[in-house]
Order: sequence, then C-alpha cells, then structure tokens
Amino acid sequence: QVQLVESGGGLVQAGGSLRLSCAASGRTFSSYAMGWFRQAPGKEREFVGTISVSGGRIYYADSVKDRFTISRDNAKNMVYLQMNSLKPEDTAVYYCAARPLVIATDAPRYAYWGQGTQVTVSS
Repeated sequence: QVQLVESGGGLVQAGGSLRLSCAASGRTFSSYAMGWFRQAPGKEREFVGTISVSGGRIYYADSVKDRFTISRDNAKNMVYLQMNSLKPEDTAVYYCAARPLVIATDAPRYAYWGQGTQVTVSS
C-alpha cells in the first residue's frame, strides 16, 4: 500500500504559478505510476496528467498541456505538479493518485488517493 499527502495549494492570481507536491509513504514508491487529477465544484473528477514509474513517460490533458509539468523524485518518494500560466478555470481540488506499474488516465484505475489540496485562481 501507499499513502499520499498533497501540499502546495493556495490562492493565486491568473497568470501566476503554483507547485503542488505529493509525498508518498512506503518503500515501493518507485513501482507506482502516479497521476494528478482535479475536481471543481459540481463537476466530475478530471484527469490532469500521469507519469510512469521511471518518469520517462508523461501524459497531460489537453487543457493543461504546455502549462503544467509533472515530475517525480523516487529517492524522496515525491511527485510534483508545476502549474504555470494559471487560469480561473484551473480552480479545483487537486489530487494525486497511485497505481501499480502502469500509467492510466482514468480515475477508477487508481487505487490510492491523497486527500486533495485546494487551488484557487482569481481573475
């Protein structure tokens, strides 16, 4: 099992940046593919991006491509989401998630979830 804790959310003006962190417990973090998702009020949880166990493969949702960057540090059991050029429509609770070995873009395929961190982008 793996436990996940997100941090780094907050209030930022449109055009600004935030870096979210996700700390994972467990000695097998490097065998988990990681994903970032977000959920805005009244909307379904939405895929943001995913990174493979080695970090060699990364995929993003079209809505965040070229603005967001996912990275991971397996030595530190950390995964990050760098968010630049933020827009009001990026406002949501952001979650990191983990699943064994294989990356996925569908939320139901992820077994482990953090509690989420709120990101609010003002116009």
